[in-house]
Amino acid sequence: MIKHYLKVAFILFAICAVAAILLALVNEITAPRIAYNTEQTTIATLEAVSGGYSQGERREGNGSDISYVVPLYDDSGVLVGYILEIVTSGYGGEIVMAASYLTDGSVLQSKVMSDNETPGLGKNAEESWYMDLFKGLGGERPLPESKNDLADPSVVSGASVTFGGVSGALRSGSAYVKSLGGV
Repeated sequence: MIKHYLKVAFILFAICAVAAILLALVNEITAPRIAYNTEQTTIATLEAVSGGYSQGERREGNGSDISYVVPLYDDSGVLVGYILEIVTSGYGGEIVMAASYLTDGSVLQSKVMSDNETPGLGKNAEESWYMDLFKGLGGERPLPESKNDLADPSVVSGASVTFGGVSGALRSGSAYVKSLGGV
C-alpha cells in the first residue's frame, strides 16, 4: 500500500516539475514582449491625454499615489501642465490612470490604463464619456467629491466606489499639480 502511495506521489511530483519548467520557459520567452507591449500602451496613452502639447522627460512622482510626472510644453517651449500616472482603488481593486492637467490644476484629459472593475458598471470608467465628466474641473471649478456633485448622478449609478476612486485620484492629481505650479 505504501509503495502505491509513493508511486503516485512521485508521478504527481514529476508532473508538477515538468509543468513548472514549461511555465518558466514560456515566461522567459514572453516576458520581453509583454514589457514591450506595456511600454507601447503607455506611450499611446500619454499621447492620447497630452492634449496636443509636447511631452518632456518622465520623472518620479510623489512616491505614493502618483507614479510619475511628465511635463507638457506648448509650441514655444512654455510649461503649460503635466501628465500624471495615478494609482487609486476601485471596487475591483487597483485602478491605474493617466491624467493631464494645466498648471492651475484643471483636468485636460484622463484615461484608465488598467483596472478590474465590474463590467457594465465600474468598467464604464474606461469610456471617454465617463472621463469627460471631469474635463475642465480642478482649477477654478472643483472636482466632484461624490456622484451627488454631478448634474446627473444617475450616469454613474451602481458604481459609487469606482466613481469615488477615480474622482479622488483626479482631485489628488490636481492638488499635486497645483503644488508644482508653473515650475
